[in-house]
Amino acid sequence: MAEAKIGIIGGSGLYKMDALLDVEEVFIDTPFGSPSDALILGKLDTTQVAFLARHGRNHTLLPTELPFRANIYAMKKLGVEYIISASAVGSLKEEVKPLDMVVPDQFIDRTRNRISTFFGEGIVAHITFGDPVCQNLAKVVSDSIAALNLSDVSLHRGGTYVCMEGPAFSTKAESNLYRSWGATVIGMTNLQEAKLAREAEIAYATMALVTDYDCWHPDHDSVTVEMVVANLQRNSVNAQKVIQEAVRRLSVEAPVSEAHSALKYAILTRLDSVPDATKQKLEVILKKYM
Repeated sequence: MAEAKIGIIGGSGLYKMDALLDVEEVFIDTPFGSPSDALILGKLDTTQVAFLARHGRNHTLLPTELPFRANIYAMKKLGVEYIISASAVGSLKEEVKPLDMVVPDQFIDRTRNRISTFFGEGIVAHITFGDPVCQNLAKVVSDSIAALNLSDVSLHRGGTYVCMEGPAFSTKAESNLYRSWGATVIGMTNLQEAKLAREAEIAYATMALVTDYDCWHPDHDSVTVEMVVANLQRNSVNAQKVIQEAVRRLSVEAPVSEAHSALKYAILTRLDSVPDATKQKLEVILKKYM
């Protein structure tokens, strides 16, 4: 099976990468079921990458239905060491406008019905998650956005992403609560990806693509579906440009990431005490420690 060092997870509006060459669809079975869709292996310029449509290429999966563990496990199985995630979000701040890009450095978890770990079944591990994204990878993404100088797009380095359960959007009371916490954007998917990527020792960073203001904003009620869809399409075009630039930079110099040794002191269970079935299930993640 071909491998890729860089993985890309595309969110709402970003279901494929038009610039990918030598494309191959790879269907990967994992101990956690099937990923959201086939992983698309291909080259951006001369660099091999793996692309996954988070909700499926026809957007058939609710946020709560996403097979997060299967998605990250499949990336790990392909040899991915860096994941760039693109996600549609709502803005919680006046200065963060529709079409802007945010590269958050923090998350708040407001989900309720999701499994956010590979561990259990006889093995205990506690990763550190104080800094939930790889700062070095986030800098590559931010620098790529800045270098492209996209029209109508402002870059916001850092910020907090509230990850809510969905599929309904927030109430105004919730939206204003998150604003009082100082949060920047709100979405429904990235927290689980970030945690699982850290457990899989994959560097992870988010490119949050603002489609509209969340419901706190006085102009929110005038937002139409057509406006949001138009912003999704424009965000998709811009995101692909950023991803190409970020991949080019990573191919020249891949940054050091603390994520790549995240399990070194995180596993509390002696591996010779872990059930064989669990070790086999997590072999892709644990193999360098066994």
